[in-house]
Amino acid sequence: MAYLIDSSVFIQAKNLHYGFDFCRAFWDWIVREHAAAKVLSIEHVSDELQAGQDELSTWASQLNAGFFVVPDATTLTAAARVSAWVTQQSYEPAAISTFLQVADYWLVATALAGGHTVVTHEVPAASVKKIKIPNVCVGVGVAFMTPYQMLRREQARFVLGPAP
Repeated sequence: MAYLIDSSVFIQAKNLHYGFDFCRAFWDWIVREHAAAKVLSIEHVSDELQAGQDELSTWASQLNAGFFVVPDATTLTAAARVSAWVTQQSYEPAAISTFLQVADYWLVATALAGGHTVVTHEVPAASVKKIKIPNVCVGVGVAFMTPYQMLRREQARFVLGPAP
């Protein structure tokens, strides 16, 4: 089991709580935990991060090739199950179409295929106009949590040290 990180986690970390300029330890922790096979993401998230053309896209482009998982046959099978669940709900057609075209869909499918936990800032919502990751996770039996829950569970420590 690994944590699969949603693009919103990376983007909000960069923009808010863990900026590269003042909390490099968060980013180092991500790399370290990936080396221990605990933290991953997916190629579709990489695509979203690369679109930013900023320090986050530079950081993401320097990660080893295994960080952003590419869909395999097992993921494709899981994707069919995720798609079936989504289309059987009462979501509006536009919401379904959008969901099936974005990284969220592949994130849940990859987690389902590998028994991983999705890490996202999204929270469940009763909307029929937008499909939220946690709703789909619950629907198909995938664990999910916030990045703060992941950091606490893994006992991440970002300790101050001498200035570089």
